[in-house]
Amino acid sequence: MHRDGDEVHLSECEASGGEQHHHLRYILGISLALALVAMSLAWIIPALIEG
Repeated sequence: MHRDGDEVHLSECEASGGEQHHHLRYILGISLALALVAMSLAWIIPALIEG
């Protein structure tokens, strides 16, 4: 970290807290897919029952 006048400059490691969790992208992707499936079923099942 260094200061340049009133600005503070951090490295990428300092700004992120030193840890990057790469498995989070998989969790977010799986969660998105599950939400899509649940929302689709909530729309498709009532349409099949009525139709």
